[in-house]
Amino acid sequence: MTTPSAERSRPAQRQTEIAEYVVSHGSISATDLAEQFGVSLMTIHRDLDELERQGVVRKHRGGVSAQPSSVFESNVSYRMQAALTEKQALARRARELIEPGMAVMLDDSTSTLELARLLDGLSPLTVVTNFLETVKLLAGRPGIRLLALGGEYHPTHDSFLGVPCIEAIEALRVDLLFASTSAIADGYAYHQEQEIVLVKRAMMRAAQRSVLMVDHTKLGRAALHRLAPLRDFELVLTDARASGESLAEMREHGVRHEVVT
Repeated sequence: MTTPSAERSRPAQRQTEIAEYVVSHGSISATDLAEQFGVSLMTIHRDLDELERQGVVRKHRGGVSAQPSSVFESNVSYRMQAALTEKQALARRARELIEPGMAVMLDDSTSTLELARLLDGLSPLTVVTNFLETVKLLAGRPGIRLLALGGEYHPTHDSFLGVPCIEAIEALRVDLLFASTSAIADGYAYHQEQEIVLVKRAMMRAAQRSVLMVDHTKLGRAALHRLAPLRDFELVLTDARASGESLAEMREHGVRHEVVT
């Protein structure tokens, strides 16, 4: 726990510790944070204002959350911890769809990051991505030709977005796109941020086939921007904790999907 003297002398370090604490707990009250870190409620609110400005957390009445909402996509640090077992199951099934010699595009989702971890043994393979975590993971990997998509770096997503990224995507044609999104409802994929939506749409146009990887926490939720009809994806992969209602909804909309374990 940070001592009261840190309230004056170490705000940057305290904010880092607060961010880690919120990410690990998901949601917590400002009062509990003040007690945890031994600082005043006013100081906690100043820290949270700064972390919200950075896109790490979102404030709500009486507290703060790292969890997504309909207009707020959670920070990549939180997403890397969420539903990890389910994402690994999705990745194992997705790997079965890849053949050596393919060109594969991976979006900036933590679901496709788990797939990137499994690409050994599929060489030669070309991988295209805008996700810095995936770039670092695959850089120098034998048998993998890596194409990194440039653009404006967004620390909240740890990825590159914007017009330069879209233009780079439009210059390519890949065999398979593996993507994820933050919300699925009424036969559509949704996302909170329009810049993310525009990049994902460009990726779908650049791919001969697209596969959507969405764990059960994404189902039955909407977000601000509609990305695409689920039928635009050749296959939607979800996990065994998906509700019967969500699966029935996909069937009603003619969406080809698989439940993986």
